[in-house]
Amino acid sequence: MATIRDVARLAGVSVATVSRVLNQNGYVNKETEQKVIRAIEQLRYEPNAVARGLAGKQTGTIALILPDITNPFFPEMARGVEDAAQAQGYTVILCNSDDQGQKEKSYIEMLRKKYIDGIIFASNTLGQEDVEQMRSNNIPLVVLDRAPTRQLCSVIRSQNYEGAKLAVRHLLDVGCRKIAHIYGPQELITAKKRLLGYEETVMHFPWYTPSLMVPGHFRVDGGFDAVKELLKRHPDVDGIFCGNDLMAVGALKALYQLGVRVPEDVALIGFDGIGLTELTQPELSTVAQPIYEMGVLAAKVLMETIETGVMEPRLYELEVTLVARESTKRRAEA
Repeated sequence: MATIRDVARLAGVSVATVSRVLNQNGYVNKETEQKVIRAIEQLRYEPNAVARGLAGKQTGTIALILPDITNPFFPEMARGVEDAAQAQGYTVILCNSDDQGQKEKSYIEMLRKKYIDGIIFASNTLGQEDVEQMRSNNIPLVVLDRAPTRQLCSVIRSQNYEGAKLAVRHLLDVGCRKIAHIYGPQELITAKKRLLGYEETVMHFPWYTPSLMVPGHFRVDGGFDAVKELLKRHPDVDGIFCGNDLMAVGALKALYQLGVRVPEDVALIGFDGIGLTELTQPELSTVAQPIYEMGVLAAKVLMETIETGVMEPRLYELEVTLVARESTKRRAEA
């Protein structure tokens, strides 16, 4: 494999001159530049991205740290990040943290040593201290969903509160008389906002009670267990809003096992808009986030920060859309 010294020797110039041509940094006359380019082509020399990054302060590489790649929500988001990054000549390194803070810290340190240009976090454990450390190391950062206590970086999320109200109003519109909520981890701003949207929509009804809210941990098994607990407390529930689609899938399975018909006995709606909701029977209604577009926007905001060097924190809240399917449709027709 050819080195920069081989290129310099063939072109009859110094290594510093080859470096100036590669990085377009400093004056090189046209004739000399053409000699270097011909030598590069003849030797099929490929510059080392990290070595060029040390000189130009950029390596053309960004990282995406996800909490759980097995959740269907995140691969679609990752595709958006990758497509937007590749269009601008960036390479994306994907890291799966398994929701473990220590694993995230290890990734941050490893990426810093590799001279990464910037990081996108879809993190459940990113703390204020982590953000401040990355800022002190001049590592551009964009966060999806969760913002630290003080917003020191750009944050991209959906309208979680408004989306929750949209879901509950849909259940009311199709005739539900007692609506429950299966919620996600309350340390996450997304889950907290969705619970708040539910509660503020139904709290004035005479049937409302806090016992209509049951945790489901944003997991399929959590939604399954939550439905069984919920129907023990309130067997007359006829509508359920799940804080994400994975819990809605688990809830649907539990309702089927209990002999409860969806939507005839209980109307069911989730939140996220993952493709899995179209594969269930019946198909699940959901409040769809623009998942792919969130990834694209995150990449664009990060690349803009990298190019300009301006780390100005901004909050982006993307609109959500009600997708009414079979799990609520029949009740609406009735």
